[in-house]
Amino acid sequence: MSEKEFRIIYKGATGEIEEKKSRFIAHIAPVNSEEEAVQFINGKKKEFWDARHNCSAFVIGQNNEITRCNDDGEPAQTAGRPMLDVLLRENIHNCVVVVTRYFGGVLLGTGGLVRAYQAAVQEGLKNCQILSPKNGRECSITTDYNGYGKIEYVLREKNLPILNTDFGADVIISSVAPTEMVENINTIIADKTAGNAVITWDDEIKYDILNGQLLKF
Repeated sequence: MSEKEFRIIYKGATGEIEEKKSRFIAHIAPVNSEEEAVQFINGKKKEFWDARHNCSAFVIGQNNEITRCNDDGEPAQTAGRPMLDVLLRENIHNCVVVVTRYFGGVLLGTGGLVRAYQAAVQEGLKNCQILSPKNGRECSITTDYNGYGKIEYVLREKNLPILNTDFGADVIISSVAPTEMVENINTIIADKTAGNAVITWDDEIKYDILNGQLLKF
């Protein structure tokens, strides 16, 4: 995983661990604002009102402009901050996590608490669907039928998705490419089709591909 890789939660999940009879249940969800994160946290506190603690952490923004954490009654720096550290270390953005603890009667000590809360978050992340959006541009490629197979080959060779193909008087192929590949794709397709294909690029977006579908962020 690249240190600068931008990762987001596409589908949240829960994860649970047990440590010396205490249950630690992580609830993870995608959020786009501090207000959404606070609403999620308050909702989990209400849902799990009978738990000893509902500790929380969240990160908002492409560059982690907003980070917050709360120990919810646990000793300072033993819950919320360690949970936040996991999100930052994993390069997770726009995400909130609440770890619900049902006390099992055995004190874990500060080190034990840190390890348990971090392990709960890691367990929750394992169950989430995580995407790594990248900067790119959608394109529409218009070609004659002679050029269609050549362009299709180029796109597949470059691991670029074919989002749609419209067969009419000409063939119009829709795709998307990382921004850094745009000029290279222009050159290759022009060469393969003797300049007969017309490529139109849209403005830059942040995107990922899931099950052949284009997702924009």
